[in-house]
Parts: sequence; C-alpha cells; structure tokens
Amino acid sequence: MKTVVVSVSNDLFSDQRVKKMCNSIEKLGFNIVLLGRLLPDSKDITDRNYTIKRFKLCFNKGALFYAVLNIRLFFYLLFRKVDVLVANDLDTLLANFLISKIKGIPLVYDSHEYFTEVPELEGRKAKKIWLKIEKSIFPRLKNIITVNKSIADIYKTKYGVDLKIIKNLPNKLNNFTPLSKEELNIEHIHKYIILQGAGINIDRGAEELVEAMIDVSLSKLLIVGSGDVIHILKNRVLNSELKDKVFFIDKQSPERLKSYTYYAELGLSLDKDSNLNYRYSLPNKIFDYISLGVPVLVSDLVEVSSIVNDYKVGKVIKTHSSEEIAKEINLMLAQDSKKLLHTNLQKAAEELNWENQDSIINDIYSKFL
Repeated sequence: MKTVVVSVSNDLFSDQRVKKMCNSIEKLGFNIVLLGRLLPDSKDITDRNYTIKRFKLCFNKGALFYAVLNIRLFFYLLFRKVDVLVANDLDTLLANFLISKIKGIPLVYDSHEYFTEVPELEGRKAKKIWLKIEKSIFPRLKNIITVNKSIADIYKTKYGVDLKIIKNLPNKLNNFTPLSKEELNIEHIHKYIILQGAGINIDRGAEELVEAMIDVSLSKLLIVGSGDVIHILKNRVLNSELKDKVFFIDKQSPERLKSYTYYAELGLSLDKDSNLNYRYSLPNKIFDYISLGVPVLVSDLVEVSSIVNDYKVGKVIKTHSSEEIAKEINLMLAQDSKKLLHTNLQKAAEELNWENQDSIINDIYSKFL
C-alpha cells in the first residue's frame, strides 16, 4: 500500500479540511501519515484511523518557528517511506518540495488561503521571503489545489498554472442529533445568534458585532471559538454592560460545535475587505451554518456574497457600522429567517457538501496508485 504523508503547520485538532481530505485519500486505498505540531494546550486526537505525528517545537511563532518546522519536516520525510507528499499552505511547502525533488516523488500542494496576503505579513520583511519561496516553487508544481475560484484565478494569472478547486465544505449530515442545550450549558439562553470559528481575529467584524448587540433586542450573541481579539471583545462586553447579551464559549470539537450552531437563529461572518487574503476568502463557517439550516448574515466579499446571493440563504451587509449590523440582525430575526429560508438552506446543503467533491479528489490522487 502506498503512503501519502500530509504536512500541516497547525496542531491538527480543529482542522476539518485536512481531516476530510485525509479521509477521502484513505478511501482511495492509500496509507495516510499526518504531520502537525504539538502545542502546550493541544488536545488529544482520538477520532482518526491513520497515523498522526505532532512535532514539539522550541518556537511557536515567528521566523524561527517556520524555519524549525521546515527543518523538522525535511529530515522526517527524508528518512521515512513516502510515495506521495501533500503540503498544506506555503509554510510547509519548502521542505516538501525539496524532498519531492530529492526522492523523485509526486507532490500535491493545497493552498488554503492567499497566504502571502494575510494581514500578519503586511509591512514585514517576512512577506518578501514568502513571496520568493512562492515564486521559486509555484510555477514548478503540477498538482495544486485551492479553496475557491478567485484564488485559483490569481495564481493562474501570476504563474500560468492551473489549479483544482476544492471548497471548505462540510461533510453531508446524516442522522445528525444535536446535544441538548443542557449538555451544552446554554439552557439559560433561549434565542441566540452565533459567531464561530478558530480565527476570530482583527478585521473580522467581531468588535462591531459586539457593539451592535446594544441595539439588538430579539436575541443574544454566542461567540464560540478562539482568536486574537477574544480578550478585547470580553473587555468591551464588560465596559458596555453586555454580559447578559453576549456569551463566550471556548474552542470546541467540530462535533460539539455543530450542536451550538444548530440552535442558532442566525450565523455571522463579517470579515472586512482590509487585505487581499480576506477579500478572496470563503470561510468554512459559512457552509457549516448552511448545512445546519442556519441563515447567514455576511459582509460583502466576492466569494462569500456570491454563495449567499446564488442560494438565497441570507443577507449581505454593505458596511461594518454597528448600526447597520444591528438593523439587519433585528430585521432577519423579526422575519424569522430560519423558517423563511428553510427550503433554500436545505437545497444549498444538498449541493454544498464535501462528498460532492470526491470526483475531483479522485482525479488528483488516483493517478498515484
């Protein structure tokens, strides 16, 4: 049996795209080895049938982290049996590319975002380094995947290469039974809207959303997940006396997160057009909301608004003023959008699921068997 080694720079626990991709590749008849990193607060992973190796690194961020990560990946891959390499995002590509050349084995590159335009790199020397790595390797790749058409078109224009598109869609829900509100410890919250995700960061509209809750009268707000603005949001809740209207839940397992989302009246995704990475993003939480029958309120980003408008599963806001956000939330709640858009959400969920992309994954990997 041939072995596919998949490299990721995160701790793997909440990375659903990688989990689904590994499951799909394994079903084709490959042996999977998944490489990630171990953080001090990393949770155990017990729901996988394949081998997982998590590196404990002496640095967890910055240039030294990326350098050490790629060195560890390089030497691990150099002395292991590998038939196919999979690099997820630019931060694992260099080590995988060098090994693919040394060993003469195929490499698949899965670009989850427009990496060189993430806000964390703006104005920093590190951006030039990542661009050099990208420019030197990208045109030489033969098997490239990305998450939406906008990013695929950008790379096609820059490097003259074709990319396959595999969206961050959830698995088809079969016989899903949510945990009770009592099991989730939210029995005291009768009706709520939800903002969820592992990247509740700056420029993603969370600050304005919290401010908007001052004027939202028909619902509470549940924020489930982690990110670099969570502590700022908690301070705003205290300062604005919103502790009875805004509630925080720590990062959850994907299965448990589904239950929190299931009971929501409305799902929110409010990323700003502050950088090219956000402009062309298509967050997987959009599809999580839809799959669970929850209408969405989203910002006017090209890929996100296209999904919402094409499937008619929610509303698109034009600005990030807390006043407009509050106005649209109140309107959607007053209209009972969850019931009003039920049929549209159901139809969208039937189309927007991971299993409907299996043929694309088969085309990419079956030639390596």
